[in-house]
This record gives sequence, structure tokens and C-alpha cells, in this order.
Amino acid sequence: MMIKKTLILLLFAFVAQQSMAQVIPFEKNEKVSSTYQELIDFYTLLDKKYDQMRLMDYGPTDIGKPLQLVVLSKDKVFDPVLIRKQNKRIVLVNNGIHPGEPEGIDASMMLVRDMLEKNSIPENVVICIIPVYNIDGMLNRGLSRVNQNGPEAYGFRGNYQNLDLNRDFIKSDSKNSRSFQQIFNTWQPDVFLDNHTSNGADYQYTMTLIASQKDKLNAILSNYLSAKMLPELYSKMKNSGYDLTPYVNSMGETPESGITGFLETPRYSSGYAALHNTIGFIPETHMLKPFNERVKSTYLFMNHAIATVQKDAQLIGETKKKADEAVKNQLVFPLRWSLNTDTFTTFSFKGYEAKRKTSEVSGKSRLYYDRNEPFEREIKVFDDYKPSLTVNKPIAYVIPQAWQKVIDLLQLNGVEMKRLKSDESLDLEMYYIEDYRGGSTPYEGHYLKSQVKLRTENQKVNFYAGDYVVFTNQIKNRYIVETLEPQGVDSFFAWDFFDSIIGQKEHFSDYVFEDVAAQLLKDDPDLAERLRIEKEKNIANFSALDWVYRNSKYYEKTHRRYPVGRLISAIKLDLE
Repeated sequence: MMIKKTLILLLFAFVAQQSMAQVIPFEKNEKVSSTYQELIDFYTLLDKKYDQMRLMDYGPTDIGKPLQLVVLSKDKVFDPVLIRKQNKRIVLVNNGIHPGEPEGIDASMMLVRDMLEKNSIPENVVICIIPVYNIDGMLNRGLSRVNQNGPEAYGFRGNYQNLDLNRDFIKSDSKNSRSFQQIFNTWQPDVFLDNHTSNGADYQYTMTLIASQKDKLNAILSNYLSAKMLPELYSKMKNSGYDLTPYVNSMGETPESGITGFLETPRYSSGYAALHNTIGFIPETHMLKPFNERVKSTYLFMNHAIATVQKDAQLIGETKKKADEAVKNQLVFPLRWSLNTDTFTTFSFKGYEAKRKTSEVSGKSRLYYDRNEPFEREIKVFDDYKPSLTVNKPIAYVIPQAWQKVIDLLQLNGVEMKRLKSDESLDLEMYYIEDYRGGSTPYEGHYLKSQVKLRTENQKVNFYAGDYVVFTNQIKNRYIVETLEPQGVDSFFAWDFFDSIIGQKEHFSDYVFEDVAAQLLKDDPDLAERLRIEKEKNIANFSALDWVYRNSKYYEKTHRRYPVGRLISAIKLDLE
């Protein structure tokens, strides 16, 4: 009898545990966000209970724990290659890139559970969810976001290396980034969502929205996004009681001055997604709204986005296929962008009157928003970006095998590469770094370069067996060009991958080279005339001796030469 009672108690305990696993801490107390252990326990139990879900490990993070992926599949197929052959769409949701913005973490837990319990996973859409990307930051719980209205505790923005992971998608300093890119390039999502919380002005909206910048996204995808998907999402959210506004990035001090579209360069998650012809969304709930409203609006947005993908699955698939084909054949690629302030649209914005009063801290005039005076008025939205720098793609890039980090990241992102079978001297277009602007302080661990100026020379350059050739006839062309062209805003060069080429390895002793330089000028009247002209143009801080050295046969030809060559004319290569 005692054994029977014990078995019954154990059974009740197990059933209670299973039942409790379906309720998250937020549902018991709407001021609370799940801890990392509660999150993992929740998904682990769901994985055991439902065969339409699988919890997968995808590589390490900086804190030593694996980056995990939840996959929901109606027909229990969890092979991404087979899923694409079945012509299903794939939606990838990312949570907790900034764990102090945890709405997506809790909303995704409820969404996954509800879809499983209601058996409502779409037949033509596979849903992939990263429960938390910045595990490192989620474990570092506290109250670091002083301007945010709840929850009671949450994670920290930086990861274990104190990196902002939403600046790490190109440089990939973190293990988190590399594991994320493995997920992204394995599953190749059609639509990507990255859940966030905003900072900035006060207004009436619970959620703002960043969508892939329309001019930077491939035009074929952009037309669908702007004409169909965005209007539908705005309408659905309004009908659910949560009006959307474009992300409030004010031109001046307050939104009434107008707002600008967010320029998502490839360092950001949605900018990275755009390199792969994936439509991206960053829902940004408003920091000052109650946490429970932020979670609920995030839940609804994800639900509506999935429903839209389900409805338009065939169209989205056809559109992405056309975009991929267009990128394979694209000849000219924008590398930098500038905002066009001559054109704008208007948006009926629901805000609060901005006023000023005396600060109780400084005694100076300070800004505040008066919630007793809400308004709705038309504001300007500046969202036209024009290319300010473009480049013609080469037939191929040739990369010395010495630059292994570059090779690794290209491979991680699905770039097809060939290797030279033997040593070869190739006629290539080579860049020399003439000038650039570098930061005076580190940005995310790097002295980020900008305003790169290049000089181009056609040269015969020695390459060796095992060096890599990357042809630009691939759907990955945007990733290839925007990372390998040094003048790109988020190129590998901009992120310091090639800094060793900046340093000069050989020099001269003044007293010895004086006689050599004098003889060079005597032997070469043209060189002497050029020096005379340079002296007249550059009186201050001009070193004649250094100029002669740099224009002599002794000067190292590889100083400031960018090591990646551009193959401009078709030639036969001996490739593996």
C-alpha cells in the first residue's frame, strides 16, 4: 500500500511539473521576466512533450553555454534542406540580443507553447526561434536600464566580452555571432525578426517598428515589403489594439521635427539579414510602457508576422528566388548611403506635447513630455537613402590563404570558394590604401575605419597553391562585395582585419640614403623634376628624402597594398 501511495505521489508530482512547465513566470506576475534557467527548463519540457518541436544546440557562446534553437514544424520535418525542397517558408526569430530588453524572450515562450497546445503551427511555414542569443548578458541580471519601466530584473546589454552583439555580425568577435551565423546560413530564413525595446522620446505607441530599409533591401523584395507586407502588419496590429509607428529616430530634439528611417548597415542583425536577401523586422517596444503591454504587443506582432508569411508563402518564395537570381547577375553594388532630405512622406503620429521646465538637479532648462496633452498630427518621415559610393564587381576576388579569419567567415556565410592548384602570377587590379579616418577611441573593441580612399593599380601578383578564388556569380554576392571591398562601411578592412598592411616593414637611414637619393636624382631627370614640383606644392612638413625613397625601386611595393586582388579580365585558372 505504501509503495502504491508513493507511486501515486510521484505521478502527481510529474503531472504537476509538466503542467507548471506550460506556465511562465510572467503569467503569474506580469512584472517578472524569466531567468535563463527557467527559460531552458521550459523549452526542455516542451521538447519532451511535443514531437512538432525540437530544441537544438548550435555551437558555443562566449560564456560557454550552447546557443539553442527551437524549431516548430507541423509535419515533424526538421531538416532545413528538405524543408526548402518542400517549398516551405522559414521564419527566424531572435530574442535577447540585448537581454535588458526581454519582451521577446517571454513572448516567444508563450507563443511556442500556444502553437503546440493548439496544434496551430502553419503547414507551409517552419518557425525557428532563438530563445536567447546573448546568454552571457541574460545571466548578468540587474537594473542597468534606468529609463525602462520594468520588469523587476533583467539581463545586461553587453556579453561576456562586454560586446554589444548587435554590432558584431560582420567582425564576429564573439562565439555567439559565429553560432548565430551558423543557424542563419543553415536555415536560410525568408523572414527574420529581432525583438528589442526602444530608447528615446515619449509618445503614445507601445511598439515602434524598424523594417528592412527599403532602398538597401533588394528592390524585388522591397517592393513586396512596402506594398503588401508592411501595410498588412500595420493594419493587423491596429485591429489588435496596438497601433504601430515607424521607429522614432528624431531629426531634431523631438519627433515633431521629423523622423528618419534607420540605416541598417551590415553590423546590425537586420542589415546582416539584408545581405542574404532576407526581409528583416526589428520590433522596438517603448521603454516607458508597462512591461506586460510590451510583452503582449511583441506576442501579437510575431503572431501576425507568421500569419502573413503563411498567407503569402508562395509569393514570398517566388520573390526571394527572383531577388537571389538578380543578385547573382548584379554588376554594381552600393557601399555607402546618404539620406535624401529633399523628399519625405508624412505619417499621422500620436505623441505628447514636448515642453520645458527647470531641472531640479542642474537648475537648467530641461525637456519633458506632458502626458496630459496627447496629440495626433502629421510629421515628416525621411526614409529615402541614395548610394553615395558604388563599386563594379570584379569577375572574382583572389584571397591569400594567410587571411584565415576572412576565409572562415566567408565559408560560414555559405560563400562558394575555389582554391588554386599551383603557384600562379596573376594580372589583377590591386588597391592601395591612400587614406582613411580612424576612431580616436575604440568602438566595440576596434578603431573603426571610415572615409577610406583608394588608389588602384593593375599588377602581376604572385599567388600560391591553396589561395582562394571567390567568383561573383553567387546569391551571396552582397555579403562578398560589402565585406571584401575596403571602402565599404562595414567591410572587413573597416573592422581592422587587415591592419598589418598599414605598417611599413622597411625604411632607410637618413645619412646613408642621402647619397643614394642624390644619385637617383642625377640618374633620373624626370624624378628630379617631379621632386621640384612636389617641393613647391608641399612646403610645410615635406620630407624630400622620404619622397625620393617612396618613388624609388627600393620602396616596398606591398606597403598599404590591400591583399585581396580583383580579377577584372577573364582568364583560365588552374583550380582544385
